[in-house]
Amino acid sequence: MIESPNALSGFARDVVEGLTTTGQKTLPPTYFYDPIGSALFEAITVLPEYGLTRADERILTRQAGAIAAALPAPAHVVELGAGSGKKTAPLLQAMQASAVLLSYTSVDVSEAALRHCRRELAPWTEARTVQADFIDGLYQALRERGDAPALVLFLGSTIGNFDSEGALGMLRSIRRPMRPGDALLLGADLIKPADQLLAAYDDPTGVTAAFNLNLLGRINRELGGEFDLRAFRHHVRYDERAQRVEMHLLSTIDQAVRIRELGCTIPFAAGETIWTESSHKYSVARLARMAEEAGFSSGPSWTDEEWPFVEALFRPDHHLSI
Repeated sequence: MIESPNALSGFARDVVEGLTTTGQKTLPPTYFYDPIGSALFEAITVLPEYGLTRADERILTRQAGAIAAALPAPAHVVELGAGSGKKTAPLLQAMQASAVLLSYTSVDVSEAALRHCRRELAPWTEARTVQADFIDGLYQALRERGDAPALVLFLGSTIGNFDSEGALGMLRSIRRPMRPGDALLLGADLIKPADQLLAAYDDPTGVTAAFNLNLLGRINRELGGEFDLRAFRHHVRYDERAQRVEMHLLSTIDQAVRIRELGCTIPFAAGETIWTESSHKYSVARLARMAEEAGFSSGPSWTDEEWPFVEALFRPDHHLSI
C-alpha cells in the first residue's frame, strides 16, 4: 500500500510517481543536489572531460564588462540555480564597477548550495538567498525590487535539462513576471561531437557515476529506501535526433527494492533503467527562436570557442502575447 500522495513531501511524491509509472522509470534531476550531491557536482565541474562549467566561467569573466555595458540601468540581479556562485562573481564585480548592480539574490533548492554561494560572494556583495524552486523563488525575489529593473541569470545550461516543451514552458514562466527594462541572461551548451559529450557525462574517474548513484543513496537516507547501489550502474547515452545526452541508472540484476516510508516495493528487471537527467544541446539560432517564442526579443550574445557555449541576452517583448 503506497502512502497517500497528499501526506508526502515533494521529494517522496516525485519518487513514487517516477518509479511506479508504467514504462520508463524516471527521477527528477532537481533532487541530485543534497549536500553530498552538491559536493560531487562541484568536483565534476573541474574534471578535464567536463568543459561546460569552465566555458560558462570564461565567458562571464572575459565578457563581464560587455554584459554590464549592455544593461541600460542599475538592476537587481536574480540568479536561478546559482550553485556555489563562483562563476557569477566576475559579472557582479563588473556591474559594481559600472554602477549597475543594486542587489543580488540567489535562488536554489539546495540549502548547501545557498550557504556556499553566500560565502563565495561575500567579498563582492551580500548575497540574498531564497530556498525554493526556480519560478516560486523568482516571484519572491522580484516582489522586493521596487521600481528598478531586474536581470535574471539562468546560466550553466540548466535550460538543457528540459525537453523542448519543458524548456519553452520554463522560459515563458520566467518571462511572465518580467517588466519593460528587465533582461534575461541565458547560458546554453552548444552542439558538439557525440564522443566529446559522452566523455563529459561518463568520466573515467567515476565522479559523475557517484553523483548519479547518490540519488538512490538519498532515497535510502531520507525515505528508508533499500537500494543496493552496487546493483545499479551509471549509464550514459546520446540521442542524435533529439540532440541530448541522457543519464540513467541501470539495474544490473532482476530485483525488487522496498522504500519503507512510502510503503511500496519497486520491481526492476535486469537492464531496466531509471532516467535521471537529460542535457539538451542547442545551436545559437535554435536558442534564439525558442526565446522569441517564449516572449523575448534577442539582444547580444557571447560564445566560447574552446568548448562551444553561449551566453545570450534577451529582453521581454511586451508586444508579444504569451
